[in-house]
Amino acid sequence: MAGTGDREGSPEAYDATPYLPSRGGLPAHREAAAACRGCPLHRDATGTVFGRGDPHARLMLVGEQPGDQEDREGLPFVGPAGRLLHRALAEAGIGEEDLYVTNAVKHFKFIRDEARGRRIHKTPSVRETLACRPWLMAELRLVSPELIVVLGATAGRALLGSSFRVGTDRGVPRPLPDAGDGTRVLATVHPSAVLRAPDRKEMYAGLVADLRTAADAL
Repeated sequence: MAGTGDREGSPEAYDATPYLPSRGGLPAHREAAAACRGCPLHRDATGTVFGRGDPHARLMLVGEQPGDQEDREGLPFVGPAGRLLHRALAEAGIGEEDLYVTNAVKHFKFIRDEARGRRIHKTPSVRETLACRPWLMAELRLVSPELIVVLGATAGRALLGSSFRVGTDRGVPRPLPDAGDGTRVLATVHPSAVLRAPDRKEMYAGLVADLRTAADAL
């Protein structure tokens, strides 16, 4: 893995590129990502949470970052938001065996609630998201999905730019910028936003409707 040794002590560079392997598929990238020091988030997280699923999936889901449970287990979408997503996918008629799921940021960013002994999610910065983007782009290249569903603002901005807004850009498949291979992207809310919403029932219905649009688009 090129570059790891001389970048080990300088994560302030905010760039994961030197940690990517020069060749190999998803297993090689997953192994290399475990040693990523491309931004300071690796310092406090339990470990890197890489994507998982069908390496030839037609549909890829991209979330924001691992949560507390994902960080502990090393897998994306296994916490409360993941359970809600699994239910929404089933209602939308999407089989999870044909999916690849990942996050825009591979380490858990949090603040500590010392009084309750909890780690509270904190949204990754633009700089942290851009630092991790090489991993996401490598996953897109290796999986080569027909459609990407971005879940929430951080994932949307990672792929669609800083002007992306969930409220105005959701629910419509569109070409992935600069892809050149026909890949499309569809935006929707993140499942964790549904869990926090006062109108949870309505917001959940919107998530399911967007996922049905994704299924119909394939």
